[in-house]
Amino acid sequence: MSQHALRNFCIIAHIDHGKSTLADRLLEATHAVDARDFQDQLLDDMDLERERGITIKSHAVQMDYEEDGVKYTLNLIDTPGHVDFSYEVSRSIAACEGALLVVDATQGVQAQTISNLYKAIEYNLEIIPVLNKMDMPAAQPDIVKDQIVDLIGCRREEIIEASARTGSGVDEILHAIVTRIPAPGGDPEAPLQALIFDSVFNPFRGIIAYFKVMNGTMASGDYVKFVNTGKEYHADEIGALRLRMSPRQTLCAGDVGYIISGIKTAREVKVGDTITHVERPCSTAIAGFEEVKPMVFAGVYPVEADEYEELRASIEKLQLNDASLTFVPESSAALGFGFRCGFLGLLHMEIVQERLDREFNMDVISTVPNVSYKVYTTKGEVLDVHNPSGLPPVGNIDHIDEPCIKAQVITQSEFLGAIVKLCLDKRGTLKNQVFLTTDRVELNFEMPLAEIVFDFYDRLKSISKGYASFDYYQSGYQRADLVKLDILLNGENVDALSTLIHRDHAYDLGRRMCEKLKELIPRQQFDVAIQAAIGAKIIARETVKAVRKDVTAKCYGGDITRKRKLLEKQKKGKKRMRQVGNVEVPQSAFLVVLRLNE
Repeated sequence: MSQHALRNFCIIAHIDHGKSTLADRLLEATHAVDARDFQDQLLDDMDLERERGITIKSHAVQMDYEEDGVKYTLNLIDTPGHVDFSYEVSRSIAACEGALLVVDATQGVQAQTISNLYKAIEYNLEIIPVLNKMDMPAAQPDIVKDQIVDLIGCRREEIIEASARTGSGVDEILHAIVTRIPAPGGDPEAPLQALIFDSVFNPFRGIIAYFKVMNGTMASGDYVKFVNTGKEYHADEIGALRLRMSPRQTLCAGDVGYIISGIKTAREVKVGDTITHVERPCSTAIAGFEEVKPMVFAGVYPVEADEYEELRASIEKLQLNDASLTFVPESSAALGFGFRCGFLGLLHMEIVQERLDREFNMDVISTVPNVSYKVYTTKGEVLDVHNPSGLPPVGNIDHIDEPCIKAQVITQSEFLGAIVKLCLDKRGTLKNQVFLTTDRVELNFEMPLAEIVFDFYDRLKSISKGYASFDYYQSGYQRADLVKLDILLNGENVDALSTLIHRDHAYDLGRRMCEKLKELIPRQQFDVAIQAAIGAKIIARETVKAVRKDVTAKCYGGDITRKRKLLEKQKKGKKRMRQVGNVEVPQSAFLVVLRLNE
């Protein structure tokens, strides 16, 4: 295949604007899939993706297309739209020369549309705007076209009207891909340089790395080297990523493909690494991807303590396929040994937990999620604290800085007041508001990251009836009046339920946590005191009353001292039991904080 007939492109859009459905139509139009194998959202091959109707992983697939007697090979990468999976998008964009920017004709340009577009422009991709869902009665093509023209500065006639559901406009899109997106650059004769943009673990074949050849040529059986790790392997099999893996003898500059070389351990493959030949190595490695910065941290522990090593192996395999997941070992008095994991958001955390359960049969407990803080001590040290239990004693803390974000919300103007109130309640500062049209407004806020971790996105969606879109990026740290809120059961601190919170919100959260735990902790043979404390000061308390046997039931009439004697005996027994008794905290209690607002 000549390099001039190659086209590498991705599809970028906001959530639910029709990326995966458009990918289905392109696969049908190029006959890349048999009619009997076809199903909706064909590239979303994970059960979780199909159940939730969202794309979680980027998926690469190769198609053949012929126009005016010229045969083209198209490499398509379908990308996720949710803000929690934006790292997947940036890696897919690096393997492409062009992008289809899909915009919903009924909703117009949304926050993630803008965010993903900026990523594509950063990599100098050719942008083809596509106006999707033109078959919908609520479509507003003229208004949305104006928004797209304002956003990317294209001409109105360059915007392709399409409907991924009915298949209209697909031929125009394919024509635009081969005429407007440039062929990949790179010199096939130069030393080999291939960029790894993804990898998966296969239990039978080891680790399969997906790459794009930037320069040079790779042949099956070549002796190759991974520059970052310095490891050398034989390329047992290389090939193109069609709907199923399709082996090839050679892959040249511009090609997207996979390599199987019998790699067994996850640490040997790093996303962003460069593959080159051992005999004729390239002089410089390709600049990979920026290191991902986790936004939310939570402890992940095995339910059975002896499954710790199994959990480590499972997280390592999962990390291959999800490079934005980070983890370090940690231990907890309540839960034993586990890992402090970094996630890009709460949805990402939920998906990782679900995948550990489904793909690796790992039953795990996760602790209260929190963000990373910078703690300045009285000795002048600066500590990064990801876990409230890692805080130094209160007397040694000078002040704490918390991470802040710049948030962008695009919404209908009728929901403006409610959304501004929500953001101000979350300690946000309104920076500016711009009316994009008479009834659509863009709001820019600065707010603490900790305030959006739990339920911000859900509340934003419910306030705006699903219309508001939300995007954010971290903007730095600022000083805050934070306190550590501890939960005590019978005077024992449960470190897994500790959380760092702003002083103004501490009393309210402590009260609600105590009330919720009172419902969840089963009654014991003795009273269980549930307390919320800041340092030595108790700010809230609830009591789970003991299960009591009526010891005086058989005493009818007679002397009162007999009853008193039996009650005293019972009281001593309860006191002794409290000293030796343990309170088991059920799994549901660790999820309680997430659902306090339901």
